[in-house]
Amino acid sequence: MLLLHTSTELVQQIPLWPSIPFFIILLAIAVGPLIAEEWWENNRNKFLVSIILSIPTIYYLIHMGLLEPLKHQILGDYFPFIVLLTSLFVITGGIHLSGDIKAKPWINTMFLGIGYLLASFMGTTGAAMLLIRPVISVNHQRKYNVHTILFFIAAVANCGGLLTPLGDPPLLMLYLRGASFTWFFSLIPEWAFTGILLLVIYFIMDTYYYKKEPAENLSADAREIEPIRIVGTLNFVYLLGVILSVAFINHDMIPEMGKEHAPFWLAHLREFVLILFTALAYFTTPEKTRSKNKFSWGPIVEVAVVFIGIFITMTPTLIYLRQHAPDMGLTEAWQFYYATGILSAFLDNTPTAVAFHSVASSIPVAEGIPIVANVAEKILSAIATSAVFFGALTYIGNGPNFMVKSIAEDHGIKMPSFFGYMLKFSLIILLPIYILTQLLFM
Repeated sequence: MLLLHTSTELVQQIPLWPSIPFFIILLAIAVGPLIAEEWWENNRNKFLVSIILSIPTIYYLIHMGLLEPLKHQILGDYFPFIVLLTSLFVITGGIHLSGDIKAKPWINTMFLGIGYLLASFMGTTGAAMLLIRPVISVNHQRKYNVHTILFFIAAVANCGGLLTPLGDPPLLMLYLRGASFTWFFSLIPEWAFTGILLLVIYFIMDTYYYKKEPAENLSADAREIEPIRIVGTLNFVYLLGVILSVAFINHDMIPEMGKEHAPFWLAHLREFVLILFTALAYFTTPEKTRSKNKFSWGPIVEVAVVFIGIFITMTPTLIYLRQHAPDMGLTEAWQFYYATGILSAFLDNTPTAVAFHSVASSIPVAEGIPIVANVAEKILSAIATSAVFFGALTYIGNGPNFMVKSIAEDHGIKMPSFFGYMLKFSLIILLPIYILTQLLFM
């Protein structure tokens, strides 16, 4: 049996079992840090896992004559994905913010609010890495500071990144599938509502804990003052270049990029421009500035080696989902919201968003319903919003979560365990906010 895959390609119906390597690699990401932390920390081992699991998938796809979907996954999705993340990682890694001011509740709330605003334009990883050390420095004299890191993960490392494809990788994947750069601004109501709730709840909690602080801690906080300084400001120019490149170097602005036989350099013109900005940022930023940020290539290499395996092994899964979407019973925006959200929290929000976009794009849409990226607009809004928001429900839902946790622990802050994070924070604070968001906007 044959099923239409794209406008020009017929794909043979496939079973679910070729998706086993994809499920295994997601399981490895989820439990690897828990059961074999030291072994899993080595990027070489992650790369071996990705390659070993990719080989049977590649063999199967070639054997079945499905080379085009595999090629699209690598060149059409993975290449733009890793180039954009690398550019944001390198550019923001050259901006260093330092200083120590009074850790009053309104100041901490201001830091989180600034991070929430920056996340959509610097990426959640970039904004989190820029601000986490100053936030820790400002609060290091305080006894009660764990709640600040938890809200930082939710606001800066996740929810704030909803407004552009730069904000979070799932949104980049939706952008590459046809959602315009400016379409994501239509999610401002969900973004603003969630952000206001997070900041208000945090301010109330931080005020409560501030009143419980020992007097000697507050005295030390008042004495040890250091002005806020920022270095590496040239990188903001490169960051603006990245934003403009993603917004304007695309198929809509340059139709020749989308032609079937476009030269490689033209089809991926945006990526080559981003590579140029990345190189400029790296070579014009003093090594001293990157050293202050403890910059290393390790985190982006980790993303690269893990996600090459994810993008390859998920290819059969995406084909399967497109073929069986009508049988899954998902038709309403709220259903996609919770389905995408739950899997985003426990797997990874990028492949989850891609998978549910595939499901949604195969569901018939009634005449007159607005369509974005080949999906009913309301459903796409639900997928995008939940993929970004629900990534904060666990430490493994989004890449920056574990990075923020690790930096906090390096500075002596005792963070909750994997399940402690959920029981003490995400299930009792974040989940009710997300439910309210769904009830109001979905």
